Amino acid sequence: MGNQAFIAIAIFLLAYSVIVSEKIHRTVIALAGGVAMILLGVVSQETAIAHIDFNTIGLLIGMMIIVNITGETGLFRYLAIWAAKKVNGEPARLLVVLSTITAVCSAFLDNVTTVLLTVPVTFSITAQLKVRPGPYLIAQILASNIGGTATLIGDPPNIMIGSAIKELDFMAFINNLAIVCVIIFIVTMILLVFIYRKQLVTTDELRQQVMQLDERKQIQDSKLLKKCLFVMALTIGLFATHSMLQLESATAALTGASLLLLLTHANNEHGLEQVLRRIEWLAIFFFAGLFILVSGLVETGVIALLARKAVELTAGDVTMTAMLILWMSAIASAFIDNIPFVATMIPMIKEMSRMGISNLDPLWWSLSLGACLGGNGTLVGASANVVVAGMAAQQGHPLSFVKYLKIAFPLMLLSIVISSVYIYLRYLL
Repeated sequence: MGNQAFIAIAIFLLAYSVIVSEKIHRTVIALAGGVAMILLGVVSQETAIAHIDFNTIGLLIGMMIIVNITGETGLFRYLAIWAAKKVNGEPARLLVVLSTITAVCSAFLDNVTTVLLTVPVTFSITAQLKVRPGPYLIAQILASNIGGTATLIGDPPNIMIGSAIKELDFMAFINNLAIVCVIIFIVTMILLVFIYRKQLVTTDELRQQVMQLDERKQIQDSKLLKKCLFVMALTIGLFATHSMLQLESATAALTGASLLLLLTHANNEHGLEQVLRRIEWLAIFFFAGLFILVSGLVETGVIALLARKAVELTAGDVTMTAMLILWMSAIASAFIDNIPFVATMIPMIKEMSRMGISNLDPLWWSLSLGACLGGNGTLVGASANVVVAGMAAQQGHPLSFVKYLKIAFPLMLLSIVISSVYIYLRYLL
């Protein structure tokens, strides 16, 4: 390796360690690291910009716009109260149904936005039933990450993988990941209800109070809701057919976002400003900086070297390589941000195709399952976890890192065991 490679490694490791320490905001560090790669001559500005995956960024922005406008309608509060009434306010069944709503929404919307919209209702309903919200919050965190694993648009690692590999379109993710995610979700819910069975009790009187709630009052704008549902259905339809239509996934998301803005804020500059302000620009710029940061490792041959060493370690055996990626991704993603990890792994797996591993499908699905499900392992493993923990602290029900770890980490390991069996039986047997 040349001097430029060592400079790239030094910048990357320094940036990564500061991101993990959370001493400085990760967006600032990613941008600073990316700029350092250019200033020190590791990559040129043109090469750095070429490495930014604008398909990932466009997809995120489009979905954020759609979800932000839909959130104004009260749809998610309606769904939560409607579901609570369907199970007669019974705490154990309520945990399952709220988690199911979170998982389904997370499969098609951004995880963080989903928990921001559903968790406040959880606090309200658990307060009326006088049950501790902790079990429900842990269940919803796990559900958001499991649900997000099932689709291309559900979790940032999947967005990045799908954007990097054009053959892995929206339907490919559903066909390959939805089944195992449903199995993991069911097993997780059964175990959570068993673990918390003594806490999930209330009185008939308190259940009746929940039954008296009117979910229809939660819908604040029925006309807006109809527009949002129409656009969401159209957008999901475009996702399902984007490969056949020869469209990028970002085009599908931005088409839906543009149409919804046209239908709702065509002449409303203030409203338009509010929608665009609520886009998570910190996340967008974090991705941009991260892509440039990783470009230094790609251009200097560091990624190729790592891929070669991994292939040597597993002797080029696809089964061993897939299991290595699955478990390494899961353990790493439990303790560090899975987005920079996946950004580093994508070019590494691509490089493996040049070293004799012809069937990369098991490796991509292993990376997706490991990175997405691994985020359930700790309270800092995924963005949704951190957001829910912050909301819980604000409500006076703080989630302890250690208490969460004791419940969630074993469940995460079980989900990776199930994933290992699934990957082996479906792709490697």
